Amino acid sequence: MRKENSEFNTAFVSEAGSFLKNRDFYGCVELEDWACYVMADGLDTDTEVNSAQITVQTILESFLDKPTMSKRRLTEYIKIAHEWLQYESRRVRLKAGFVIVVTDYTRMVWASAGHTRLYHFRGNRIALKSKDHSVAARLAVEGQIAEDRVDQHDERGNLNEYAGKPGMIKPYVSDKIKLADGDVLVLCTPGMWEGVQDAEMIDAVEGANDPQTLADTLEEVMLSKQRARIENYSAAAIYVNKIFHEEPKNRKKWIKRIAIMLIMLLIFGGAGIFYAVKSAAKKAELVVDMLQYEQNADQYVKEQEYAKAVSDYSLARNNSIKVKDPIHKKLFTEKMAAAQTLVDGDAHLKEGDITKATASYTKALELTESYSMFNREVISERLEQMTTFQQVQDWITEGDLKLQNGDYSGAIILYKRARTAATETAYKDALKEIATKLETAETKRADIKRQSRQLQADTLEQKGDRFNEAGDYAGALTAYEKAQEIYQEIDMLERVLAMERKINKLDEKLNPPVPAADLNTDTAGFGSADMSGMNTDLTNNTGGVNTNNSVGSSSSNTPNTSNTSNTSNTTNGDTNSSVGTGATNAVSNNTAEIESEEQPTTEGGDSS
Repeated sequence: MRKENSEFNTAFVSEAGSFLKNRDFYGCVELEDWACYVMADGLDTDTEVNSAQITVQTILESFLDKPTMSKRRLTEYIKIAHEWLQYESRRVRLKAGFVIVVTDYTRMVWASAGHTRLYHFRGNRIALKSKDHSVAARLAVEGQIAEDRVDQHDERGNLNEYAGKPGMIKPYVSDKIKLADGDVLVLCTPGMWEGVQDAEMIDAVEGANDPQTLADTLEEVMLSKQRARIENYSAAAIYVNKIFHEEPKNRKKWIKRIAIMLIMLLIFGGAGIFYAVKSAAKKAELVVDMLQYEQNADQYVKEQEYAKAVSDYSLARNNSIKVKDPIHKKLFTEKMAAAQTLVDGDAHLKEGDITKATASYTKALELTESYSMFNREVISERLEQMTTFQQVQDWITEGDLKLQNGDYSGAIILYKRARTAATETAYKDALKEIATKLETAETKRADIKRQSRQLQADTLEQKGDRFNEAGDYAGALTAYEKAQEIYQEIDMLERVLAMERKINKLDEKLNPPVPAADLNTDTAGFGSADMSGMNTDLTNNTGGVNTNNSVGSSSSNTPNTSNTSNTSNTTNGDTNSSVGTGATNAVSNNTAEIESEEQPTTEGGDSS
């Protein structure tokens, strides 16, 4: 609710500088009602363990477990990170400075140890600047050096507080600070603030409209100094564009009223007025907190945020025990139990244990009967979904068995059936599992099909080889072409090319090329020299050629030149006509000669 009605934008930059490894670390978590931002600077030289990362992750894990703005709780979280660094200090002592900002989107609390800093800008001026835990900062507090000299003082890195130090850590934890729309927060390590003066940082904030631009500008300003040695540097910018505006509460008013009533009762009781007043005020505060926790929890239930509801019901129950209110204790216990069964049901469902999830939802339906804030229709719908979910799980299990037994097609059918049912009932967790299993089954089936097709192609290729060796070139060609088609289908390009080579060789055997010399002879009938002579003879002996080369002559082996004995005088036109006729008859006679060599008998003639 708070996060949705506020606007906090963040961005950061973190680089190793002149070093190979960056030992700075930044992390944050933004929840519905809380946010935590942590920046840490590793102060040791361990090459295997990042002390800054351990510090940030440990603090965020503790915060996620129990979000809070309590100074006591935050100090405990810091001590846990401190002790963890001490425990991990096997080779060298792990050390880290850090700064933490926790907010409920309306106020903030910050904590630090070391010289990693927080800058709070409001209205283009520095509203807050965290103090370092260094000798230089102490000298400035004592008045021995000017405040603006701390950033460049030789003792600025000589720290007296940091995570991982020997003994106990004493971090600074602030009180709650009210945030305002337009505030800008900057968390940065020494590598950044040593190269960017306060005035330059203010200018950067004025010129930037978003956190990423501000972070990049700070980096550019720092790098523009062109220092010979650049330390690891990091900066995180948080733009508070809009805070969550709380409705005015009458908390103090109610506390005062209850306290007065209790005081009056105690006054009439007689002695111990001083202690009674103090106890009454404390009890009144517990009662108000108890009712507020219940109100928050009821709202979480309406929003189906059951885990948060369990937490607030538990806090309300604890307060009821402290004020010795058995009626509210029983009420909160029952509500908490109902919400917890829903949390358990969701957890079992996520783990895929439908049986336990069904049992939890059934129990929740019974426990919520008396409480209107629980949406029983939604619980009933979840319970009805369990039947479908169980069927989905059964199909998945059956599909797994078929997959193990090599029945990939059967497994795919069952997985698709489960996917359809899961989609219709919005069973998201199962959909992810089904998608993975379906992909596996389809891949295995495709592999089997490919192997089968390859075996068919190999068999056809071997069959073609046998036909080829036996001289059955047509059969071999058919087998090779079918094998090539299958190889092409399963993308075995090398085998496709091999089949192409075999097919080409068969084509050469089936259709041998005609030699060039034979083609010239067949086309002209004779060589070019013979044609010249033939033309000469034909010119002078037109009539004889026509007579002796008629179809059905008794001898086809007589040379054309033998028909030149009887010549007649003709005109020029007749001579040219005779040449054409003689050439045609000469070719015809030559063809007859070739045919007579290939065949024992020609059409209309004898075998002489």
